[in-house]
Amino acid sequence: MDIKNLITFIHVAELNSFTKAAEKLGFSQSTVSFQVKQLETEFNSQLFERINRTVVLTEQGRKVLRYAYQIRQMTQELEENMQEDQLLTGHIRLAMADSLCNSLLSEHFDTFRRQYPGITLKVIAAGTEEMFRLINHNEVDAILTLDNHIYNTEYVIVQEEKVGMHFVAGKDSSFSTKSSISVQELVSQPFILTEKDMSYRRLMEEKLAGMSLEIQPILEIGSTNLICSLVEQGIGLSFLPDYVTEKGVRAGKIKYLEVDNFEIEIWKQLLYHRDKWISPQMESVLRYCVETEFSYIGIIKN
Repeated sequence: MDIKNLITFIHVAELNSFTKAAEKLGFSQSTVSFQVKQLETEFNSQLFERINRTVVLTEQGRKVLRYAYQIRQMTQELEENMQEDQLLTGHIRLAMADSLCNSLLSEHFDTFRRQYPGITLKVIAAGTEEMFRLINHNEVDAILTLDNHIYNTEYVIVQEEKVGMHFVAGKDSSFSTKSSISVQELVSQPFILTEKDMSYRRLMEEKLAGMSLEIQPILEIGSTNLICSLVEQGIGLSFLPDYVTEKGVRAGKIKYLEVDNFEIEIWKQLLYHRDKWISPQMESVLRYCVETEFSYIGIIKN
């Protein structure tokens, strides 16, 4: 059995397409079809159902995929162990909430680069739904979410923590001195928010909708740093994670608003797919994420 055929089979299974697998591997479609056919002949089993251009694993195909992942993992481990005395090199792909990018890369990335000069990192800012699409298709190696707490045995939680959330205003806002504010008072005010459907904004809007309320923002923008700057200037209110606003709060430029009966539970979670092999390169990136993004530094779960 040729391991290359198994790798091709894995790509077809993950992408649900012979054409996309061929493009990703740099092969012709006929080569991909031939390699899969070789496997089907060796196993004397049909691995895919091909109906109206759709490609779906058969029951036997799902069994073979589980073993194929294990074989690929052992092959990668062997290659890494043979190179353990060499400089770590590789490319790691990480999808994450846009508001987390600044803290991950602004202060400590230079230290990481000096420690691991051979490792390159691709960061993709995405919403939660898109993150899971990417990780399920093996288009990223790990994800850093900011959303509801995710319970799913398909994924391994490397680290997690609950994130504080507040409505915020500039220090000179009339709301900043109030000890108690109703949601109804707030919703008619000018708001500056992150893009619609992005994690905590989506959860805030779902809760407001349950109260038959809605916020019409005067500005929607991805940069939380810019939102904080505009809030400090008194241009509008916002709803942001505490790790984004804490610098402005400490400086006395931003105030947390005490809003009655409005709590949203947000979790920051670093996850990877349970079938993903944790190479030394990936482990170094996961550890960097834990040390940079989480207040409690635990042990990475392999």
